[in-house]
Amino acid sequence: ARFHGNPRSGRWELVGPRPPLAAMFADGTAPGADVQSLWRSARSARCEAKSCQTGRISTAETAVQSHTSRDAGVQTDQSKDAVQDFQQEVQVDYTSLLSFLQRVEDAVIKELNKNWKSRAFDGFEVNWTDQNETVLCLHTLSYPEAQDQNLQVTSISWNATGSVVACSYGRLDGGDWSTEKSYVCTWNLDRRGLNPQRPDLVVDVPSSVMCLAFHPSQPSLIAGGLFGGELVVWDTSRTEDPVIWRTGMTDDTHTDPVYQVNWLPDAKHRKHTRLLSVSTDGKILVWREERDGRLALAEGFAMVAQQIPRSTRLKKFAWGEAAVGVTSLSFSHFDPRVFVVGVEGGYSLKCSTAAETLALHRAGSSVPLRAPAELAFSPHGGPVYSVSCSPFHRQVLNLFLSCGTDGQVHLHSMLQTQPLVSLQLSKKYLFCVRWSPVRPLVFAAASGEGNCNKCFCFVGDVHLFDFGKSSQKPAVSIKQAAGECPVYCLEFNIKQTRLLAAGDATGTVKVWQLSSDFTEQGPREMNRLEQLASEITD
Repeated sequence: ARFHGNPRSGRWELVGPRPPLAAMFADGTAPGADVQSLWRSARSARCEAKSCQTGRISTAETAVQSHTSRDAGVQTDQSKDAVQDFQQEVQVDYTSLLSFLQRVEDAVIKELNKNWKSRAFDGFEVNWTDQNETVLCLHTLSYPEAQDQNLQVTSISWNATGSVVACSYGRLDGGDWSTEKSYVCTWNLDRRGLNPQRPDLVVDVPSSVMCLAFHPSQPSLIAGGLFGGELVVWDTSRTEDPVIWRTGMTDDTHTDPVYQVNWLPDAKHRKHTRLLSVSTDGKILVWREERDGRLALAEGFAMVAQQIPRSTRLKKFAWGEAAVGVTSLSFSHFDPRVFVVGVEGGYSLKCSTAAETLALHRAGSSVPLRAPAELAFSPHGGPVYSVSCSPFHRQVLNLFLSCGTDGQVHLHSMLQTQPLVSLQLSKKYLFCVRWSPVRPLVFAAASGEGNCNKCFCFVGDVHLFDFGKSSQKPAVSIKQAAGECPVYCLEFNIKQTRLLAAGDATGTVKVWQLSSDFTEQGPREMNRLEQLASEITD
């Protein structure tokens, strides 16, 4: 007998000699035998041996920072011999030095006294900032919705910190002014991520806003004058309803558009301010704030033709034409009671808040209106659009600028009727003039020049004038926008004195950075202005 089987399947059978034939056909069962194969276990062992997995590796971290430190200087010590040699080399002949000082003493003292009395550097301040010799456009601001309505920028104002600029939208050239919706928009130029076409604040106003002015000390308050004659004060810190005071439509309200508003200190209450408004209805009104949100009339003035000084009366008015339309106003920086107004008749008038004479034929007001005009200056060839008193006041001169539709700028002294200088800056209108807050010899003017294909008006420039360079032509003329419409308004920033904002008829406000030539006062610049004025008057 022997085993027979398949080693791969692991099954084996016991076989032997054949049985007899009868036995071959007998029923029976021969049990099989199983033997475990060693081939699988051997293969498994070989596969395991081929694995690349290593045993666990032991690691450890060790800090390299030392526990102690020690400073060592690299400066070498000076030897005592070297010190002695140096001291021996420096020998002073004190006798000769004394003799020299005695010889030059009188000459040195004379020069020191001469320099001490000199005024060559009066007004000069050292500027440690980088010098900028060009005028750059920093920002081009706009509100697309106002531009879609073809609204114009009618006024600009900087807030008390100098970081926020506001503009009013309206119309100065035509359209349904009284019913068309307009806006007041503000941009914070110091804000990160400034979007020039997305104002930080937009105030919807039911009629055209003709002028606006930030409060001089409260950065969030803006006053505006409307086409219908109403005054409104907005608080930009209130997002729901920013209106905090308004005049409403009463018998005291202006009957014509309000073209200028000013904040005035309250003489009785130092912490309070009052609002002054100017209109072409001939009235100059002063308003006080009431607790119920109203602006109540405190005092007022009226410009009446019959009460203009006779020597320079504008013309003979008919009885129904007695009112003289006021377009602009500026207070003297020398005497807070004195102010200058520009009127539609082309004259600039010197006025006083101390006037006591009552105005003629001005019935219907809750307070008596007074006649403030004291002196009329030589006229322009058309309506005066803007006046600006010099912030660098001297009692001798007390100067102011005026401009109008004749394209001229007049430099006046309040002491005489004739202008000191007449400058023809434009063949068309001049809409605004402003004296520099830091340079006595510098002013800016906004003009319309040439034809605009978009609105058939005038293409505008911003002119920067420096009497220190020329008394007849601008130092720089800036194109507000090539092929666009006139510049209607501009304002210097009295806090950030290198900034000048200008608004035009396309609804765009541009913020210009002025060069150091226009912002740094030279030595004895005030004296140069007085000398210029005296040379002209002589």
